[in-house]
Amino acid sequence: MIETLLPYYQYFKAVHIVFVISWMAGLFYILSLFIYHTEANDKPEPEKSILQKQFIKMEATLWKIIATPAMIISVLAGAGMLTLNNALLQANWMWVKLAFVVGLLIYHFICQNIVKQLKNNQFKLNSFQLRLWRELATIFMIAIVFVVILKNALNWIYGLIGIMGVALAIMIAVKLYKNYRKKRGE
Repeated sequence: MIETLLPYYQYFKAVHIVFVISWMAGLFYILSLFIYHTEANDKPEPEKSILQKQFIKMEATLWKIIATPAMIISVLAGAGMLTLNNALLQANWMWVKLAFVVGLLIYHFICQNIVKQLKNNQFKLNSFQLRLWRELATIFMIAIVFVVILKNALNWIYGLIGIMGVALAIMIAVKLYKNYRKKRGE
């Protein structure tokens, strides 16, 4: 049965990969916009107002036209793959991957909430906190890729330990970069 559906499965897989890349690009970029939007608060008027209006427009456009549609198509294509090859649901690694995907979906909707907050001039996180938040998407991406490539539900624990090491390295790098920017007067 799967042999007759294999060409369709490959199309779903290709669409899934393309739109996951688009979704991740949208998540990475939206966080950069959040950071710059937040840092615009430190600018004098009228620069502050001009920048914030522009960031609100950019964030809304990115969210509505790229990030959210890419997320929806990624999820639908993934569901299509699972429908065409439901044997994947018998693999423990797939459940681990799906758990990370749920985490990424929660992350997406929290970012959507931040878009709304910034639009309403509510700045609950500072730029440093947003930089750390941005790296969480990287951690989800790494976890998902390693689980899918290794196809091993148990070895993901080693991957998770490695990811924690990467996360720690990223946090240190963010802190060093912040200090570097502070010294340069940015």
